[in-house]
Amino acid sequence: MTTARTVLTIAALTLREASRRRVLLALAVLTVVLLALSGWGFSRLATESGGSALTSGEARLTASILLNLVMFGFSLIAALGTAFLAGPTLSGETESGIALAVLARPIRRSAFLLGKWLGLVVFGSGFVVLAGLTQCLVVRWTVDYWPPDLAGALALLAAQTTVLLTLAVLLSTAISPMASGVVAVGLFGTTWVAGVVGGLGESLGNDAVARVGTVSQMLLPTDGLWQGAMHAFQDPSVFVTFGGDDVAAFPFLSEAPLTASYLAWVAVWVAMVWGLAAASFLRKDL
Repeated sequence: MTTARTVLTIAALTLREASRRRVLLALAVLTVVLLALSGWGFSRLATESGGSALTSGEARLTASILLNLVMFGFSLIAALGTAFLAGPTLSGETESGIALAVLARPIRRSAFLLGKWLGLVVFGSGFVVLAGLTQCLVVRWTVDYWPPDLAGALALLAAQTTVLLTLAVLLSTAISPMASGVVAVGLFGTTWVAGVVGGLGESLGNDAVARVGTVSQMLLPTDGLWQGAMHAFQDPSVFVTFGGDDVAAFPFLSEAPLTASYLAWVAVWVAMVWGLAAASFLRKDL
C-alpha cells in the first residue's frame, strides 16, 4: 500500500470513528439550539423592522453585527468539539494499544499521524462550513441579509478549526486526551481575550497594549483568522455608521481583511506545529 493511500485510508477511518462518537451528538445538539435561538432573535429583529422601530437598512446593519456574534458561538462550539475529539482519537488509541496494532503492519508513524490529522480536519472544517452556511440562510430568510464574502468567511473559519486541531494533535502526543482538549480550548479563549485587549489598546492609542493582540495572533493564529472571518461576514457600510477610532475596541467588528503575508504565516505555523507533533509522535512509546 502506498503512503498516499495509507493516509487516505486512515483519514477515512478517523472520519468514520468521529461520526460515531458522542462528541458529534453534543455538537449537533448545541448547533441546533444556537440555530433555533438565533433564528428566533433574527425573526424578532425583522418584526421590529416591519413595525417601524427599525428601518430595513438598520435591521440589516444590526443583523450584520449580530451575525458575527452568532458565528463566534459556532466557532467556539467547533473549538470545544474538535479539541476534545482530537485527544481521544490519537492519545486514546495510543493508550489502548490500538495504534500499536495498526503500526505493526507496518505503517509509518508519520503516515498514521497525517491520516488522523486529515480526517479530523475534514470533520471540523465540514462542521463549521455546514453550520455557518445554515446560519447565513436563516439570516437571509429572516432579515434578507447576505454576507459580502461568505465563501471567504467560511474558509477562514475552517482554517481556524484546522489551526486549533493541529495544536490539539501536538498536545495529544505529549499529554492525556482530556488535558490536551482543556489546554487547546484554554489557549483558544486566551488568544481571543488578548485580541480584545489589543483592540482596546489600539482604540486608546496605547501601542504597548495593542501589541498584546498582535503578538497573540502570531503565536496562535485562531483570533487573527477570526478577525478576517468577521470582516468577510459584516456589511461594508457598518463603518459609515459606527466608524471612528473606537471601532477597534468593539470585539465583533473587524476593520480590515487579512493580508496575504498573514495567511502565509498561518500556513507556515500549521506546518511547523504539525512537524513538532510528528517528531513527538515518533519518539513516543506505544
